Amino acid sequence: MTGDALGGGRAPDGRSSYAILADQVAGRRRALDLGCGDGVLLELLAAAPDRRLAGVDLSPHSLALARRRPALAGTALAQARAQRLPFSDGAFDACVSHLALMLMGDADKVVAETARVLVPGGVLACAVGGGAVGGEAYELFGSLLGAAVRQAPETQRIPALGDRRTRSRAGLTALLAPAGFEPPRWETVEIDLSGPAERVWAAVSGIYDLGPLAPAAVAALRADFLTGAKSLASADGRVPCGFRVHIATARRAA
Repeated sequence: MTGDALGGGRAPDGRSSYAILADQVAGRRRALDLGCGDGVLLELLAAAPDRRLAGVDLSPHSLALARRRPALAGTALAQARAQRLPFSDGAFDACVSHLALMLMGDADKVVAETARVLVPGGVLACAVGGGAVGGEAYELFGSLLGAAVRQAPETQRIPALGDRRTRSRAGLTALLAPAGFEPPRWETVEIDLSGPAERVWAAVSGIYDLGPLAPAAVAALRADFLTGAKSLASADGRVPCGFRVHIATARRAA
């Protein structure tokens, strides 16, 4: 996912979901970003002086974009799976993940690896998608995407991703406990993604990996979305779109 996906959205207090997540690990000096994408969250974390940062992602393209950020010049960025992290035991005192943990397979291994690289008392903070809220554009996109996937050849269909346990408080608590994490603190935040249709398209389409779909199918999906969004727009061209994010923060037991 690129930072455009939710970077322009704002919670009622004016913060982005990235900023809310970064605030959960304030004061932590050694932080790892699981599924760092193009480095938006890492750049926010780098604003605090004397931090040692690292990020892992499967996409070489996203990592290349992250490396272009001047603030991340000293950040260790690696193409790696969260199920097998290339870091030593206790290398970090914080681990963050923005809408990525919920998409990962072998979630038990991810959590075990996260616990391994965290020091006792270290913190895992993740943002988990909670679906649409008061925003017809997100629902429009979801229906159009579903139709596009059903019409696509089997080889181009977007697979179901992640472990359902990561998407609820009870499920995440059960997933984290065997790895030695305390029950997570859970906060639900509504992010307003409303704006011009093109910007809303960039946001909602960035939440999903559309890569498996053929370019022509993605272009048709975009065209259908922009057409449908016209009927949702207010007089000033603003398209309503809201997205719910759960912020979960868990401490590794000492």
